[in-house]
Amino acid sequence: MKLFNYIKCITISLGISLLSGCAGVTDPAETYKGESADTIFKRGESALRDRSYQEAIKRFEALDVQYPLGRNTQISQLHIIYAYYMRGDYALAETAADRFIHAHPTDLHVDYAYYMRGLSNYYQNLGIFERIFTINLATRDLNQIKKSYDDFAELVASFPNSYYAPAAYQYMIYLRNVLAEHELQVAQYYYRRGAYVASANRATLVIRHYQGSPLVPEALVIMVKSYRALHLTQDEQDAYNVLLYNYPDSDYIKKAMEA
Repeated sequence: MKLFNYIKCITISLGISLLSGCAGVTDPAETYKGESADTIFKRGESALRDRSYQEAIKRFEALDVQYPLGRNTQISQLHIIYAYYMRGDYALAETAADRFIHAHPTDLHVDYAYYMRGLSNYYQNLGIFERIFTINLATRDLNQIKKSYDDFAELVASFPNSYYAPAAYQYMIYLRNVLAEHELQVAQYYYRRGAYVASANRATLVIRHYQGSPLVPEALVIMVKSYRALHLTQDEQDAYNVLLYNYPDSDYIKKAMEA
């Protein structure tokens, strides 16, 4: 009977955000109600330093609800982003960062929220095992990667002198190459299947949108070979000339001439 009641409590608490009958599900407006705003905040920061992220989140959320205009409330909202991120709740970290950006677009620390939103979007694309073992991100659904790139790009464009801008820029370079590789792999797939118009078009996307990427010469090779298969002699020659001009002594010239 005790086991049944315990399971019943857990089940109901998962389906409802507030239920007084199940321990551990508490309204933030009631949590730590006897403590002052400073006490809630300081003990929240102490929990954060101790890596007790769940306790830190509970305290900072309580502070946000009970003292929405408190002097430490906005800082606590930034702490919530970090605590969710460190706990591996990347979707919640993204949501918290997004909320802060929209609520406080001119805040002194809003650049941090952009940075953490970018990181959270990036890590949402990885499963737990994939974070441990090396994987090729270009083979994944890249929706979160694109969002992450946009977050970092907005940070760099809006806050070029931010402490986080250099790291964000390095992420942009890496993610840009991931996106380019994804397009290249799609182009290669279409070429192998004999869909030469599609392969040429996807290779063109790499060249247009990812100039400077190390994958551009491979995309040019795909274009040359696709146009040859389509008997588009002038297009083939134009693509080959671009390849020859930019990579004259490379192996890509030989690859472009292979059947």
